[in-house]
Parts: sequence; C-alpha cells; structure tokens
Amino acid sequence: MIDKILDKIYRGKELNKDEIIQLFEIRDEEEFKKLLNTASNIRNSISDDIKLTSTIHLTNVCKVTPKCKYCGFASNTSKEGYYNGFYKKNDEILKIAEFVDKTEIPRISCSGAHGYNGRQAIEAAKIVKCKTSLELLVNVGTDLTSSAIKELAKYNTDTICCNLETINEELFNKLKPGERLKDRIKVCEMVCEEGIELSSGLLIGIGESYEDRVDHLLFLKRFRTLGEIPIMGFNPYKGTPMENHPKCSIEEQMKTIAITRILYPTIRITVPTPTIGPKNVGYSLLAGANNLATVIPQNYPLDIKGVGNPSYGNLKDVLTVVADLGLRVGSKY
Repeated sequence: MIDKILDKIYRGKELNKDEIIQLFEIRDEEEFKKLLNTASNIRNSISDDIKLTSTIHLTNVCKVTPKCKYCGFASNTSKEGYYNGFYKKNDEILKIAEFVDKTEIPRISCSGAHGYNGRQAIEAAKIVKCKTSLELLVNVGTDLTSSAIKELAKYNTDTICCNLETINEELFNKLKPGERLKDRIKVCEMVCEEGIELSSGLLIGIGESYEDRVDHLLFLKRFRTLGEIPIMGFNPYKGTPMENHPKCSIEEQMKTIAITRILYPTIRITVPTPTIGPKNVGYSLLAGANNLATVIPQNYPLDIKGVGNPSYGNLKDVLTVVADLGLRVGSKY
C-alpha cells in the first residue's frame, strides 16, 4: 500500500498532504518497519552522529494563569514534579554547566517558566557561553521580548526553542488557556528575524488528529532558521487536570519521528528522554531521530526531574544504547 509513497521519497519527490496522512495511518507491522527503515536510512545517509543535550532548569515559578492543563513542571502543579518553587542562582547554573562540560555531552538546554521577559535566560546564556565550551539552547517559550532575543544573540546563543505544541487553535486554547498560539508563533518569527537557529516542535497524543500533525509539520516550513524539531509524546502527570488522559504510545511517537525525518531530511530531530521514557530512547533512534535531550550525567550536582515525565535519561545508559545500534555520539568539538 505504501510502497509507491516510499519509492517517491527515495526519488526525492515531495509528498502531498494525503500521502503524508497515509503514512500516519499505517497499521501493518511490515509497513511500519519499512517506514522506520526509510527514515533511519535518510538520517544515516547524511550522518550517523547522534547529538546529546543535557539540561538546566532555571525556575519552575510560572506566572502563566491559568496554568497549562498538562503541566507538571510548574510549582504547585504535581507532586511528581518539582512542586516546590525554585530559582537557580548564578553559581548553581555555573556549577551544573561546568560539570556537564567535562562529560561527552556537547550541548545544554537552559529552560524555565514564564514571567521574566527573558532575564533568566539572558543570565544563563551569559554564564554558559562565557564560562564553558557548550552549545546552548534556550527554552523559555513566549517569555521573550525582541530585546531579550537580541541579548541572547549577543551572547552567541546557538538555538532558541519555542514549541507551538499544536497549531489546532481550538485544542491549543483548551489545553493552554493562559497562553495564545499567536504569541508563540510571533516568538518563532522574532528568533528567525534575529538569525538565530529556531527549535519548535510538536506535543503529540493530546487529542490532535493526524491531519493536525501534518498541518503542523508543514506549517513549520515557514520559519527560515528552523534547525530543530522536538517530538514530544504526552505523558500524564498526577495531580494535573489531564492526569487521566492516556499516555502517547511509543508507536505513535516513532511514526511521527519517522515522518518528520522524511519531510525534513537534514534537520535535527530531538526526542526528550523523559517524554519517550528513558528505557525507550533506542526506539527514537530507529525512527530517525538524531538528538536525545535531557541526558543527565551521573552525580549531576543538583536535584533534577524530567519535563513531561519525572524520569530522565542517564548518560551512561544512553551511550550504551547509541553504541548498541551501531551509531555514534557526535564529536564534542
């Protein structure tokens, strides 16, 4: 059924929307394997290097009101998460960054809650880029002004992430009543205008349709500095309004990763180890991902929990998975 579509992919032809939806609708096990093989072959034809990204959580005190219905990261949302509010001090940020810089991990994400106009991100960028050799991704969503983005550029921030999560506006408003989709799109546009690499991805398994996912993937093509697409599978946090919503299956995450790789052959496809589950990171690589995020070295200096799932990927375990699949961790320098 899908052989003609896969042949079209190998010939470098652009798929139409209906053909992409057909890939999402795959149910047959053999066709599923063909899809994954196609995606991983595309990735490997460009590079079999896998990037690793660690993390620093700057603050979980979020001023978005009302809170996102699935969030277990912000203070007072879920006892599985951090729950108690915190702000990382500059010396703590430096301690973590220097610790990660001594490992095989070349990149770190500095992420945090909203309500600071980017000041928390700028302070973190100044520390990471001036004191370490790490690549830096900043992820504070819409908590960025134009001037804050210019400051981040001044400190040579490599990537700024603003996940749209879904472009189904009705669903977005239902799940994120304290935010507006147009504000997230605007931040993505400002990042592109400044010439900084943009990371923007999908949260799947939240009630969206396959058509929604396809529309979202095609929508992202408008951002000229787009260099990274995170694929995040929904995982319910206890104590949140969505605690009884079903978890996104591994198969749906793999399918979405693979189709994203087919549509974006050269882009960095990121899978956070918490959202796919630390034991399942190998599946994301089989599907064509090439960046594993929230990878935490042994003896990480401070308390750490994942976002989307309190668990996270241990560096030693992740290195084993990458090697077992015949892939390699990209050179740090």
